[in-house]
Amino acid sequence: MATFGDFPPEQGGNERHTPAGDVSWERNVLRDLAFAAIKEQRAKRRWGYVFKAFILLYLVAFLILSFKPAGLKTVTDAHTALIDINGVIAADAEANADAVVTGIREAFDSETAKGLILRLNTPGGSPVQAGIINDEIRRLQKEKPDFPVYAVVQDVCASGGYYIAVAADEIYADKASIVGSIGVRMDSFGFTEAIEKIGVERRSLTAGENKAFLDPFLPMKAADVDHAHDMLDNIHQQFITVVKEGRGERLKGNDELFSGLFWSGEQALELGLIDGLASSSKVARELIGAEDIIDYTPRPNYLDRFAGKLGAVMANTITEKSTWSLQ
Repeated sequence: MATFGDFPPEQGGNERHTPAGDVSWERNVLRDLAFAAIKEQRAKRRWGYVFKAFILLYLVAFLILSFKPAGLKTVTDAHTALIDINGVIAADAEANADAVVTGIREAFDSETAKGLILRLNTPGGSPVQAGIINDEIRRLQKEKPDFPVYAVVQDVCASGGYYIAVAADEIYADKASIVGSIGVRMDSFGFTEAIEKIGVERRSLTAGENKAFLDPFLPMKAADVDHAHDMLDNIHQQFITVVKEGRGERLKGNDELFSGLFWSGEQALELGLIDGLASSSKVARELIGAEDIIDYTPRPNYLDRFAGKLGAVMANTITEKSTWSLQ
């Protein structure tokens, strides 16, 4: 009797052949390999579509963000220049001195702008940043005295915002606007009792007897408090001087004006903190005489931001794809 896999000589002699079950197994392997190759090709095509879509999106965004509507800062007709000062005034904020001053200089340099409106909606901020803007406005006014500058208050113009506003020839607000807060503050916290209760030992090594000035983890020293008050009083006096120089005899209140209090636009008008109640459009139309308003506010470069984010996404995608191909 022939053994399993053996055939008579006329059909192959003693040659051994793969059993039927083994042939099926090889076919399954070949099929799996073929499907894997097809899947890989499909994946490559999909990623090709993704990269093409990224490139197309990038080009569309570039065209949209690069397109400037007709008339933006290039009009030849008379217009009113506008600078927005929004939010906290600080070096790392959108309302920083470098950005605001850049816009103001462009407005003064324009041959067709008939005046400038500073539209303010800010609770204040850095006295340094506000002072730089105030000084630059005054410098430019001396170079171009026939170019009027008006400050228009929206919801709030307090503290550092008002420091900027007083550089304008006149200040206008809504009757419900908040105006004032001519003062200076320094904020901190004290954790002395808290660290004692939870058993924390404060370790601070300094060179210089006042280097740990107003350390929030140490009890306040009378000498430190006195020095801080002297510094704040000095900055406050600078603020008062700037306000008096800007407003002059228009101020009708007493020293309470410089106490840090704030008032509504209607009250501010009575105190001489502002010159009238009006919006930006009214000031442009009736005072400057150029109803068309063009925004000169330097804005963040969204194209650069978008390009940076898109580049990061594409780099991550390429890295991940490379990782997948090595597995």
